[in-house]
Amino acid sequence: MATFDDLLEEAGTFGRCQKRIFALLCMLSIPVSAVYVGIVFQGFTPDHWCRDSAVVERRQACSWSLSDSRRLTALVVNNSGLLQQSSCEQYEVDWNNTGLTCDSQELNLTNVPVTACKDGWEYQYEGRKSFVTEFNLVCSDAWLVDMYQSILNVGFLIGSFAFGYFADRFGRRVSIMTSNILNLIAGIVLAVVPNYISILVVRCIFGFGVKGGWMNGYVLLTEMVGAEYRRTVGIVYQMFFSIGNLILPLLAYYITDWRWLQVVITVPYLFFLPYYWFIPESPRWLISQKNTSKALEITEAMAKENKKKLSKNFETLTEDEGDSPSASLLDLVRTPNMRKHTFILMFNWFTSAVVYQGLIMRVGIAGGNVYIDFLISGLVEFPAAFLILITIERIGRRLPFAAANIVAGAACVITAFIPDSMFWFKTVVACIGRLGITMAFEMVVFVNTELYPTFIRNLGVSVCSTLCDIGGIVSPFLLYRLAFIWLELPLIIFGVVAFVAGALVLLLPETRGIPLPETLDDIEFPNRKKEDEVERQQMKTLLKSDVTVCKDTTV
Repeated sequence: MATFDDLLEEAGTFGRCQKRIFALLCMLSIPVSAVYVGIVFQGFTPDHWCRDSAVVERRQACSWSLSDSRRLTALVVNNSGLLQQSSCEQYEVDWNNTGLTCDSQELNLTNVPVTACKDGWEYQYEGRKSFVTEFNLVCSDAWLVDMYQSILNVGFLIGSFAFGYFADRFGRRVSIMTSNILNLIAGIVLAVVPNYISILVVRCIFGFGVKGGWMNGYVLLTEMVGAEYRRTVGIVYQMFFSIGNLILPLLAYYITDWRWLQVVITVPYLFFLPYYWFIPESPRWLISQKNTSKALEITEAMAKENKKKLSKNFETLTEDEGDSPSASLLDLVRTPNMRKHTFILMFNWFTSAVVYQGLIMRVGIAGGNVYIDFLISGLVEFPAAFLILITIERIGRRLPFAAANIVAGAACVITAFIPDSMFWFKTVVACIGRLGITMAFEMVVFVNTELYPTFIRNLGVSVCSTLCDIGGIVSPFLLYRLAFIWLELPLIIFGVVAFVAGALVLLLPETRGIPLPETLDDIEFPNRKKEDEVERQQMKTLLKSDVTVCKDTTV
């Protein structure tokens, strides 16, 4: 009985049609980066201190600098062993009853009572505006900044379930179209809503659509190409996410208002709307839904664009009996191997999100130039992609996947104990950690697609990736709140979690060179799938030999 992989061999495993679809879908990854980590710039918290109206008036009258007036309002406190000017407390002084003049700014404020900020804050962020400075989300309200990122991941979480189910029931193409429409509307609304609560609600909706569209694009790509190209298209698809990481700091540097930056991030989704008419439905999905006639029609169109022709042997292409076209959550845990795959992949999605997102957001609180530091850390992701491409076919999926997690964990722990005086050494080790977790994050996506059968592949990827979203919800609080205790404490947590993830990966099967599974039996009895593939290759070899013999006899 012929399978879609046999059909794809004749239509072209990566011909002109797939390359066109690949190029279009890769564009979806670029704005996803800005949505995912844009908080580094949109929610940047600059150096700040309590605002005192009387001091501001005196500063303007005397032409003082910000630092001059700050000395009069911000007391010195011990912050994680360092003496720094307070951002949340001020001296309680009636400045009209002091001897302060324009020429004399030094006053003895040792025994002056202290109070929390009463008149808002001033920011060392001249000419720029983040939502932190617009809504004064500092001090006791700083946790609301964490919510901006966490609520996005709540949207990701809901979108994973909703769009995963929707795509498996109604198709990949319709799901991508729905996502793009939703993203365009939510992204523009997010840029204009007037209060922070509304921003959080719309941000959640935005995440709902963005995650669904990105994951469906990935699954559609892997289902349209041959087994030998799956890993390449999957990695390059994610590399376009990394390209977005390089574009984002440049946009943020020149676009000084976070609302206008949001508009620019959203505009690409307008150009994605015509994709519905340029990208076909997945033939694999159609076959799983027993719509083989439509699958053949699309595959014939693909073959024509690839300048190839299908043989008539495929006109009776059918799905293997015993496979249910209805996706069910129970299918993910019903059998032993599926259950093991699901739990290990869930933990790795969680780890990748916590560590990757945490390391990126840490750039915003590390104290350097946020634009340059972000750009450098983004460049590190490209060697990760090339390392995957080099090792994954020669070594396989499992060992590089496990090693990436373990290296990331070791680098995080080591970085935490390197003193700040060894700046460049600490930066190099931290970049190695970013390199490792980027590799792990890129690998978990396509390994996930290779460990589930067609009829439940999209739902399987979506459900497992919900742990990525839960990790994304936890990560901002884990980073920002623990950093108040000790700046390096989150790195130790990241390291331990990554070590465990790497060890668990070693329990997964190797999927190098194996066709995508079509049924649950392919997962539970992988050796049978390998034997079938060997027989298929032997049959092709025999057929070629027969043709050659016939030609020789004729001659």
